[in-house]
Amino acid sequence: MEQKKWHQLSAEELSQALGSSLEKGLEAGQASELLAQQGHNELSEGKKISPLVLFLNQFKDFMVLILMGATLISGLLGEYLDAITIIAIIVINAVLGFAQEFRAERSLRALKELSAPTAKVYREGELRSIAARELVAGDIVYLESGDRIPADIRFIECNSCYVEESALTGESVPVGKYTDAIHEADLPLGDQRNIGFMGTMLTRGTAKGVVVRTGMATEMGKIAEMIQDAQSMETPLQHRLEQLGKILIAVAIGLTVMVVVAGILHGQPAYGMFLAGVSLAVAAIPEGLPAIVTIALALGVQRMIKRKAIVRRLPSVETLGCASVICSDKTGTLTQNKMTVTSVWLGGRSLQVTGEGYEPSGGIFQDGKPLDIKGEQPLKRLLQIGALCNNARLERKEQEESKKRKGMESAAEWSLSGDPTEGALAVLAEKLGSSARSLEKLYTRVKEFPFDSERKRMSVILSHQGGKLLCTKGAPDSLMDLCTYVLWDGKVMPFTSTLKRKVAEAGEGMAQSALRVLGFAYRELKPNERCETEGEAENGLIFVGLTGMIDPPRREVKEAIVTCRRAGIKTVMITGDHQLTAEAIAGQLGIIPRGGISMSGKQLQALSEDELDRVVDNVYVFARVSPEHKLRIVKALQRRGHVVAMTGDGVNDAPAIKAADIGIAMGITGTDVSKEASSLVLGDDNFSTIAAAIEEGRGIYENIRKFIRYLLASNVGEILVMFLAMMAGLPLPLVPIQILWVNLVTDGLPAMALGVDQAEKDLMQQKPRQAKESIFSRRLGWKIISRGILIGICTLGAFWITLKEAGSSPQGLMTAQTVAFATLVMAQLIHVFDCRSSRSIFHRNPLQNKYLVLAVLSSLLLMLGVLYIEALQPIFKTVPIGLREWCLVFVAAGIPSFVMGIGSVLGKPGKGKNAKWPLGPQTVSR
Repeated sequence: MEQKKWHQLSAEELSQALGSSLEKGLEAGQASELLAQQGHNELSEGKKISPLVLFLNQFKDFMVLILMGATLISGLLGEYLDAITIIAIIVINAVLGFAQEFRAERSLRALKELSAPTAKVYREGELRSIAARELVAGDIVYLESGDRIPADIRFIECNSCYVEESALTGESVPVGKYTDAIHEADLPLGDQRNIGFMGTMLTRGTAKGVVVRTGMATEMGKIAEMIQDAQSMETPLQHRLEQLGKILIAVAIGLTVMVVVAGILHGQPAYGMFLAGVSLAVAAIPEGLPAIVTIALALGVQRMIKRKAIVRRLPSVETLGCASVICSDKTGTLTQNKMTVTSVWLGGRSLQVTGEGYEPSGGIFQDGKPLDIKGEQPLKRLLQIGALCNNARLERKEQEESKKRKGMESAAEWSLSGDPTEGALAVLAEKLGSSARSLEKLYTRVKEFPFDSERKRMSVILSHQGGKLLCTKGAPDSLMDLCTYVLWDGKVMPFTSTLKRKVAEAGEGMAQSALRVLGFAYRELKPNERCETEGEAENGLIFVGLTGMIDPPRREVKEAIVTCRRAGIKTVMITGDHQLTAEAIAGQLGIIPRGGISMSGKQLQALSEDELDRVVDNVYVFARVSPEHKLRIVKALQRRGHVVAMTGDGVNDAPAIKAADIGIAMGITGTDVSKEASSLVLGDDNFSTIAAAIEEGRGIYENIRKFIRYLLASNVGEILVMFLAMMAGLPLPLVPIQILWVNLVTDGLPAMALGVDQAEKDLMQQKPRQAKESIFSRRLGWKIISRGILIGICTLGAFWITLKEAGSSPQGLMTAQTVAFATLVMAQLIHVFDCRSSRSIFHRNPLQNKYLVLAVLSSLLLMLGVLYIEALQPIFKTVPIGLREWCLVFVAAGIPSFVMGIGSVLGKPGKGKNAKWPLGPQTVSR
């Protein structure tokens, strides 16, 4: 069947080839058999991973494998409690990672189901609504304006049928469809005018089509398969965490070997030294790091979902913080995708219309003063033409929540079914009291001459009590040539060359303001006048006036663009719209700075790769570009060293989305293929959501750095306590179970709370970090080492002082170990507040993060439980300590953060983070 050229077949040949009646459709049993043979009509999600395999994959991490080895060693040495604790940590980490990845894929599948959930088909001669996934080749599909085509179909009936195919072909204007066979064999998709492709949308008219391809056999499916075969690159976060794990393992093994060798050389028992070495290895590896990274990412992703950004791959969150350029589509992302009439021109008068979107609220003004519509016959006529020569439908849906509130007027959501341009005219008419519903009671449509790209106009013939009326709308230049008269100052006058020039000048003025201009005309038909063709009807018309409309920018986008500019992120508009329109919208949104330029697709096509590289940094608007150009733009920006976020919604956008560092798909208008290629899906198709996602991405990465700083500084302190004690010939300051307890409880709970810490106020006033930046950059490595050394020295000092006073007896040693344990815990719990700021512990309110305060209090209570609950003392080798020891603990624990905090406050201005990340608006031009 696939070898057949469906566009070449006649209706009879289609019926024979598919075994289907083009009038009645398939029989129920026949459809069931075909469904079993062909499979469901849906795009494959690629290789599905079973939940069990997804769970087992969580154990592949290098650090997790090492921890499993440590568990085995602990068990062989009889440290069963250690082994059980480490296993618990590994399992918790695996469950968290599995839950988030499983939930992310479920969120995406739920979004996929919104694309074309049902289809209207003829089965056994009856029109039924079935799930689109149950369509089979041979089904007869019925389509109305606004319906998404659920499979590849061959049209067999078309009535003023236009299909929006930009998702597949890149054609920005809806394409007219017809039913005749096309005899040419090899045709590009855009020229197959009798075929409707899966995922495209009928914007005008009604149609019937027979399904010829379903699922992955469709044109959408073929591209989806190519996208699935593409290899995804490892993200910077994955790479860095893997490197960090290897470094920590190497350090742990090295220290273990050194301690064991040193102990044996000093005459210590080999078994005791090996146990001490294992303790050091456990201290060196932050067991909670994989779990806490997953938790931080998972919680950040949940915050993003609340802000309408759905993350498909967890580690890609970190890449958002590196973004230096956002390449954004205009329609629906920067703008509302709701064409709105803002200007009306009638008989030499310019009128302004207020209101936005599909909600019919607003008014009409002349020179800033409200216009009384009652005496405005020309305006009423224009509204009449706009409402009646129109196939769009404005629909109102009351919100349930508002309906339940007593004493309050019900709120409403207005939606449009049909062409956006016609929708703007329907809204205008509704707004000014001439709705189609009211006019259709007086006028009945007799005939329609649909819009086509050659005529550039549409006409309808209407019958009413007084006779018949012809209404026409279209491009002003094509319409004026058909007009003999003009409605001027309320009177019908000859349409002289002088008046035509005035109309043309008015239209040019609107176009220069980036408005889409339409003209309106009419004439009363004679009782016996034949109007079988457009030529017979469209002549001797009376010109009425012009409307200018535009897709208005989203209100919140301008502020989001300013936020991005302050964050050092350049915003680039990429659109298939006209250059003049794109420049006007970009100017309103503040995208183009002084000295910035715009470029058309034709100009882009003429540039070589080197020429494009030289100018791309100064281009802020790419207009009239095809989806193929997007890939060139992404590659050029990447060659200039940028980390690029690219938005898109069509199948042809998928290569550019895949090639970008951050591929962003539209959740509402986006195709399944573009979503599959993306790492981020916008639930509301809104640019401000991208800015919010970048802010969240930066915050998540900084929080990861915070708890890495906390965990590693704490572990450096633990290692130094043990290592220096071994080198000095002192007894062990901490026993293995105490070290593991510190890692799990004292390290784990506060580190998790750091993962949800509030971002610092100047986060979006800093330049994007470099994609290749080390996780230890911006003095993080120095902070880890310096704090860790101070924590280790102060803990060892408290241990040594107590040991000197209490003596080296078993009870004295246990007291000294308990003081060392308490000092280490308290030093870490104080240090965690220091980690909240890139400056010092004094820079931020310590009570701001309530989760951190609760985590610290919980850790303190657990530590006191270990010290003072008799049942736990033998397990953790602790004894109760008195006021004298507690004074020593608090002084020793407070020294590291106090000393480093004072040093930061007294340090020279400009050092540290602020030196490399200057505040304030950033210059985007490079």
